[in-house]
Amino acid sequence: MCGILGCINFNYKPGSLDSISHRGPDGSGVKKFAVGKHEVTLAHRRLSIIDVSENGAQPMPSGDGNSFITFNGEIYNHATLKPKMKFTAFRGHSDTETLVNFFNEQSIGGNLKELNGIFGFAILDIKNKKLFLTRDRFGVKPVYYYFKDNQLVFSSEIRPFKSYIDMVYDRENVIEGLKMRYVGAPDTIYTDIQKVEPGQLLTFDLSKDNISLTKEYYVKTLKMGSRKQETASLVKEYGDLFEQAVERQLMSDVELGVLLSGGIDSALVAAVAKDKSDKPLKTFTVGFAEGLFESDEIAMAKETADTLKIDNIHVRVDFIDFIEDLKKIIRIVEEPIATNSIIPMYSLSKLASQHVKVVLSGQGADEPLYGYRKYKGLIFLQHLEKYSFLRKGLRLTGIRNSSKEDVRRFYDAAVEKDMLVAYREYNSITSGNELGRLLNKNGQTDTGTILEKKQGLFKEKWNARIPSGTSMISFPYLDLRNSLADDLLMYTDKLMMHFSVEARVPILDNDLIEFIESLHHTYKLSFSKGKIIHKQFAEAYLPSSIIHRKKIGFATPAAKWYSTHKQLIEDIICSNKEMARIFNVNAIREILNTNAQNQNGEKQILLLLSLSLLME
Repeated sequence: MCGILGCINFNYKPGSLDSISHRGPDGSGVKKFAVGKHEVTLAHRRLSIIDVSENGAQPMPSGDGNSFITFNGEIYNHATLKPKMKFTAFRGHSDTETLVNFFNEQSIGGNLKELNGIFGFAILDIKNKKLFLTRDRFGVKPVYYYFKDNQLVFSSEIRPFKSYIDMVYDRENVIEGLKMRYVGAPDTIYTDIQKVEPGQLLTFDLSKDNISLTKEYYVKTLKMGSRKQETASLVKEYGDLFEQAVERQLMSDVELGVLLSGGIDSALVAAVAKDKSDKPLKTFTVGFAEGLFESDEIAMAKETADTLKIDNIHVRVDFIDFIEDLKKIIRIVEEPIATNSIIPMYSLSKLASQHVKVVLSGQGADEPLYGYRKYKGLIFLQHLEKYSFLRKGLRLTGIRNSSKEDVRRFYDAAVEKDMLVAYREYNSITSGNELGRLLNKNGQTDTGTILEKKQGLFKEKWNARIPSGTSMISFPYLDLRNSLADDLLMYTDKLMMHFSVEARVPILDNDLIEFIESLHHTYKLSFSKGKIIHKQFAEAYLPSSIIHRKKIGFATPAAKWYSTHKQLIEDIICSNKEMARIFNVNAIREILNTNAQNQNGEKQILLLLSLSLLME
């Protein structure tokens, strides 16, 4: 896991690479090239995990010197690619050396789907005058880029762009972030800075005076949700793939650990990792100081660790200087976000960094395995999609005016006929009316126009790629490729890499996800249960008391924090000139007052606060 950086037709600024030194404290490299009439620079910060010798240093050339790579990530099946290659004169055993030589011989567009791993990388093909920029299919590793006026900058993080361009906020994307709780790829809150989308390949043609860009998705839409078979055989197949995924991701020349919460996903990853590893494992847990929150994550994680006979290292946090801590966290994450679990994740990342360079996590299970509570609503949505008279009847009920966010989201999705529009409403944290109040300046607002535009772009992006079927199939599929990538995985990468720790996600193994998504939804969800096949397999490793614990997620006392610090938060947000230019500060005060009274609206508060801190 490392940090990548590159530019074309810009004067390379060494400070830009220094700004991501936390991603790779073990080494750095810079190489410059003249390709046609274009000046290309590739740069790299190294976190040594596989082949820690100089044979793994980057930017790395292919054996014949025709290609160079700057690579961030891990390719767990890289050894299986070697027999497909003519090149055999390997200097070391890194997956980077496999990659640069594999794609020096093979067509990159047709073969990216062969990679099972997490990655963001650029390959410069000097002979054919092309630069390729790509990201793994589920977006575990972020890649940002700016391409304008025949100039390109790309990086693992946003902060290097400050050395090359003026950072201008995009009001429309800020509004989109407030609706969806994150800004989805390819957009960011900055004009002209974009994200490579999960499973996307960008090709920059340098053969002419003007650089051209082509974009393609290298993974085709999967057939979803139809497979039925005898349950025992499917559980066996699921288990084999799960074990294989974890075993693959134990690949390392340094010590590993596991992020252990009180839930089943990390517990199962830890159990299988212990079984498959020939080295002792450490587990890491964070909880809150006594009396701060009713859920004791540490006690549950310790029970799991004791059951598995694995060391558990934990820390309790109190966030006495909550606002100062949050300022640091937001600046690390770089993007506005409404997920309060970034706060304990910061402490968990710091804790893990004191012991290991690599951790496995249980992230990625809830979306394909229907683990979130919101997915139970899809059972009802299916009936509304099938019988139009039910949708008409719903419009007559009083739930359209509910003050509960999850009820409002269900209603707004249920009355929509278009699947992709319904998806956006089902996942929005701020309604159109609420956005209108937040953005209404002098009695006028263009919120509706902006949301319609964003809705149209989302439909254009996904219409041809979404699996056919009902919301029961489509919504989790889209969550896996949207909110997971641009929210949970993004902030996990940023926070972990801030402390120079590589976070792996074995549940997002290509083969395992393809199997899960091929199953009929009844193997994953019922009225009373979620993650059905997952829990059935877990019986081979864990006791029932751990498997069937009530799901709490990475919960925090955020609403209490925001209420306690209400005046300070109001001062930070409402005194920010950029925020006052975009938003109606009186509407912001209403949100803060409502939270202080009934502790409701913490997601909107975190989003507004993070925007304010980023715009300082």
